[in-house]
Amino acid sequence: MITGELKSKIDKIWNDFWTGGISNPLTVIEQFTYLIFIKQLDDKQIVNEKKANLLGVPTENPIYTEAQRPLRWSSFKEKDPETMFNLFTRPQAALDDLTVFDFMKGIGKQGGVFAKYMKGAIFMIQSPKLLDKVVQQIDTLELDNKDAKGDLYEYMLSKIAEAGTNGQFRTPRHIIRMMVELTQPKQDDTICDPSCGTAGFLVSAGEYIQSKHLDWFNNATFREHFHNNMFNGIEFDPTMLRIGAMNMQLHGLDNPTLIGKDALSESNADIENAYSLILANPPFKGSLDYDEVESSLLKTTKTKKTELLFLSLMLRMLKVGGRAAVIVPDGVLFGSSTAHKSIRKELVENQQLQAVISMPSGVFKPYAGVSTAILIFTKTNSGGTDKVWFYDMKADGLSLDDKRNLLVTEEALEQCFTEPENIVKEVEGKCDIAQILLDAKVIMNSTVALSAVERSKMEAQYQDKTKPSFLIPKADIAANDYDLSINRYKEIVYEEIKYDAPETILADIKALDKQRTNAMLNLEKMMQ
Repeated sequence: MITGELKSKIDKIWNDFWTGGISNPLTVIEQFTYLIFIKQLDDKQIVNEKKANLLGVPTENPIYTEAQRPLRWSSFKEKDPETMFNLFTRPQAALDDLTVFDFMKGIGKQGGVFAKYMKGAIFMIQSPKLLDKVVQQIDTLELDNKDAKGDLYEYMLSKIAEAGTNGQFRTPRHIIRMMVELTQPKQDDTICDPSCGTAGFLVSAGEYIQSKHLDWFNNATFREHFHNNMFNGIEFDPTMLRIGAMNMQLHGLDNPTLIGKDALSESNADIENAYSLILANPPFKGSLDYDEVESSLLKTTKTKKTELLFLSLMLRMLKVGGRAAVIVPDGVLFGSSTAHKSIRKELVENQQLQAVISMPSGVFKPYAGVSTAILIFTKTNSGGTDKVWFYDMKADGLSLDDKRNLLVTEEALEQCFTEPENIVKEVEGKCDIAQILLDAKVIMNSTVALSAVERSKMEAQYQDKTKPSFLIPKADIAANDYDLSINRYKEIVYEEIKYDAPETILADIKALDKQRTNAMLNLEKMMQ
């Protein structure tokens, strides 16, 4: 958990960027990321040099040569602002006369996954004073501990205060974590986010495995899978791709597969039946021309809407038996167009739709006030939907206005994930996450082990549609034209309010009026 001191340091760095003329949040994070990466390169070589000195041998595969020492963080941080700035921005006089930034862009494999996505990177810090301020402050950050590095970067990402283009915005970390908990990543999963952005879903899946299944890492085959094949992301925005790569690298996911292309385009047509778990919050807004969309996606649902095309894409990308948890705008659940109906019918009739979790409209503020839901389904290509679990989520632990202040303590929010059964009553009305995870454990995660009698008893507990959590038979959904909006099935209990008879109300008004008149008369007498 990030400390108040570390938050203050990040806030100061953020404010310095803004006062220094860099006001776009993504640009701030990108420039911050470059500097973090440059420091990491030097830190890595320092560790290797210390090992070599202890053994009395030369440093093996050094990142920097002796001639490149001025380009190292430990060297230029001691320089005056003008000299430091010149090392980042000077014109290249000769082929080997690299700037600090040029060296970073060309580091290649030694720099890990982040270094793969340097094409188009631009250094945008325009003054020696700003560069010196930021460098000196980054130098004080704790970057040795993996958890601290990850928390630091997550806090920086949380400061994004405006939506990106094409409907991109950051998914709240606790919502991501809830979706990961609901899908429970397995040891042999190959996980993908086809619109990965800052890679929050992939990072959270990695953290889930590292915290709950540490014993898996005793297996060499799993370690190889975890570090090289398990995590996959697709993102067309180069800036977001670099930010996502750094986020993963700082969280110990050293060699994920990140693909820089539009997931919906023909260039992505080769990815089919590839993944066993998809976690995503694809773009809600925008539409594409039919000739820009990979043709197989239109067979499932012919549409220009990106939110529907991404559902079709996920069905293509999943292996049979693969699961998905995806955030969709409410319009996907009840839209009346042929495309809307066809994708819902596909999920209900040809795949196995398991859950629809309706979220309150404030979850994505201040970026957007759109109402959303989480769809959880398994690709079967042979049906399997029986009863669909609906949950009407009213609170996520934060206020639903633009401020998004915590309504529960950070410790209580953490307990919603680690000890939901112990905290559920305490956070009732403020955070539904604990109850959602408890219900999921009963409805989604234990049904395989239940006998027919036990399953019947379990389902009987979730028949009351006046409660937030209930099951709806597939037949009822089909009869409602595959409408998946919770309001279609939820029953509202209206409480009768009894009022006094009109003559009684009038008598009370007259009595109050008389009291007011008497009070005025008494006040006038006191003033005489």
